[in-house]
Amino acid sequence: MSGLNGDFIPPAKPVIGEAEIEAAVRVLRSGLVVQGPEVAAFEEEFGELVSGRHCVAVNSGTSALQLTLMALGFGPGDEIIVPSFSFAASANAVRLVGAEPVFVDIEPGSFCLDPEAVAAAVTPRTVAIMPVHLYGHPAAMDKIMAIAERHGLAVVEDAAQAHGASLHGKPVGAFGTAGCFSFYPTKNMHSLEGGMISTGDAGLARTLRLLRNQGMEKRYANEIVGANMRMTDVAAAIGRVQLRQLPDWTAQRQANAKFLDSKITGMVTPPVADGAVHVYHQYTVRVRGDRDAAQKRLTELGIGNAVYYPTPIHRLTPYLTQDGTPGPWELPETERAAAEVVSLPVHPSLSQADLERIADGANLAGGAR
Repeated sequence: MSGLNGDFIPPAKPVIGEAEIEAAVRVLRSGLVVQGPEVAAFEEEFGELVSGRHCVAVNSGTSALQLTLMALGFGPGDEIIVPSFSFAASANAVRLVGAEPVFVDIEPGSFCLDPEAVAAAVTPRTVAIMPVHLYGHPAAMDKIMAIAERHGLAVVEDAAQAHGASLHGKPVGAFGTAGCFSFYPTKNMHSLEGGMISTGDAGLARTLRLLRNQGMEKRYANEIVGANMRMTDVAAAIGRVQLRQLPDWTAQRQANAKFLDSKITGMVTPPVADGAVHVYHQYTVRVRGDRDAAQKRLTELGIGNAVYYPTPIHRLTPYLTQDGTPGPWELPETERAAAEVVSLPVHPSLSQADLERIADGANLAGGAR
């Protein structure tokens, strides 16, 4: 596919290089392919990204969220505060343990949970807050942690899109009771598929390790009821290679975003909160006018783009009330974001010519009608 001004620029471009291929082949030849030395090494190395916390590797970011809620003992009758403006996995994990998601609104700048809305949503049934570091921008964790401490709540960070992001010098995944990361191929780093849980609680880390492996630490010595959500050593080996490249890729994403910030005037570029380090999993702008027309124009120009997320979670079928309505939620900023946002390419494989085309295209599309 090509646009009017050249080849198509994909919205995301997973990196699978020779180093990743060699790592996978090395593990396959070793015969130690599940829950072996590569997983242990990946956990240890990823810990450096989250202030030395314990890390537990699993088979997906969704599994990371679900297992964490299971390990914390949450279930029917419990409420967990989540944003509706996120990927469905955030709320799905809550429902999968039998708890109920309580949807609250977002801040218009960061697209992350609004602490004031969080505070207003706490009830006697609330057991946890799940902030999502959306698009790679950290949520207002200082304020969210204060609310959690005041009410005795757990905080489970959904950091699926935010590897290496930080707030006031502290990395995401190191604030709450636990942090959950995804290694899906389009994330800032990947393991083809996989996830990681970070926690400062050694007891919780051990429970998570039991839960991911049928409740066993020693073979056939089952201690609790668990699941099979292990990471393979092939995935871990690929993840280790990607983790070493993450700092350079992050710097490139940030440089790409800085260039786009300086050139795009036809759309509203993403602000960054004071003290926040944004890692730009997505470069998400707001369209002032007709978004459909803007997207059509971008596509004609050969510029990949996508809407994350066109339908807030509370409007998705599984979360409607019995009469088919979205329920009692009043989420004006969520609704506005879902109607206005478009994500443009920001990945580290972009050339300078690509970036100039993206900026020019965004300015042209911003005036599309």
